[in-house]
Parts: sequence; structure tokens; C-alpha cells
Amino acid sequence: MPLPLVIAIDGPAGAGKSAAARGLARRLGLPYLDTGAMYRAVALAAWRRGIRAPLGLDDEATVVELAEQARIEFRGAPEGPRVILDGEDVSDQLRRPEISHLASVVSAIPGVRRALVARQRELAAAGGGVVEGRDIGTVVFPEAPVKVFLTASPEVRARRRFEELRGKGVAVEWASVVEEQRRRDERDATRADSPLRPAADAVVLDTSAMSLAEVVEELEAIVRRRRRR
Repeated sequence: MPLPLVIAIDGPAGAGKSAAARGLARRLGLPYLDTGAMYRAVALAAWRRGIRAPLGLDDEATVVELAEQARIEFRGAPEGPRVILDGEDVSDQLRRPEISHLASVVSAIPGVRRALVARQRELAAAGGGVVEGRDIGTVVFPEAPVKVFLTASPEVRARRRFEELRGKGVAVEWASVVEEQRRRDERDATRADSPLRPAADAVVLDTSAMSLAEVVEELEAIVRRRRRR
């Protein structure tokens, strides 16, 4: 049986994936799946166990076990999705800087990626959707008919992240946001398992000078062009 329609959207932190993917899902009437939130949920579970970076071997084994056992669900409409971890709504906790940092670390663990990739495939197989992350087009759904890699300049991406955190009342310094992004980009690009890169057949879209509305419009146009092939 063929999979329902899956639209894969990848890209680095701050490229605007989440907002654009939510907008596209709403436009097309498709489910929205934020795979990054799944890694953040596992990181939150690890944080609650007292695990901090850098991780030791015992820590890694515990995190893999958490990823394998965690019940992660998505509820609500694309514009306001809620992340449920083991029956608890943890949506408002996942964007804390310390969870973002730990999520970047635990996402490089092969066992964690295997566990969550399997779950992501299950979720999308149930109804398709707009799936965003960092290895959707290359690893999770390499057969997806529509693949887009969103990017933006480092300065623009850092500014977006800084404004997002400040808008949520998180007290952060500009220098710390820039440094955390640099380290995250390096980890994502150099990890041995599923490094961040565009799929060979992905459309690469630089959003540096684009508004959110313009990005969603262009994504919808890309989907329609690809679907006509």
C-alpha cells in the first residue's frame, strides 16, 4: 500500500521550518508533524532524570531507553499543536534553552534516532502530512514526493531565535543565542548518524529575505508543481 501524501521539510535551526510547515499544513488540510518536538520531549524526559550534557555512556543508554519507551503524541490543529509526553502536555516546556541544548545532544545518539524515526514513520503512515525536521527527506521519508530544504543566513536565523525566546518571556543574551546556534549547526552537520543536508532531489529555499506568508505561498507552489509531475 502506498503511503499517504508526505511533504518533507528540512533545514537548520531558525530557518522558519515550524511556522512555515504549520501554515502549509493548514492550507492543504494535512496533519502537521514536528519531529524536532519529539527529540525535545525525549530531552525533557532525560532532564527530569537529572541527565545533563556532556553525556556519559550510562546516560546515553538511559536516553535510548527513554526514547524507546516514551509515548509522544500530537494533538490540536496545525496552528496550535500540543505535544503530549506520557499523557502530560509538555508543549510549553520544550522551548526552554536548556532543553533545546540537550535535545541537540541527544538527537545525535543513533539509538535515539532509530527509535524516533520508527515512530515518525508510524505517525505519517496513518494519515500522511507535512513533516518537518532535519533528516526527513534524507532518512525518514526518502521516497516523499515533495522535499524542501529551508535555510537562511546565520545572522537571520539567530535573530529569529532570539526574538522567539524574548517573545516567550525567556531571558536570553544575544551572544549566547549566537553561540548555541553555532554549536548546534556544527553538531547537526557533523554527526555520524543522519547529518543535516538537503536531499538530492529537494528544493532548496532561502528564506532570509522572505516573510512567513511568502514562504508558505512558495511552499504551496512547490507542492503543486511537484504533484503535477
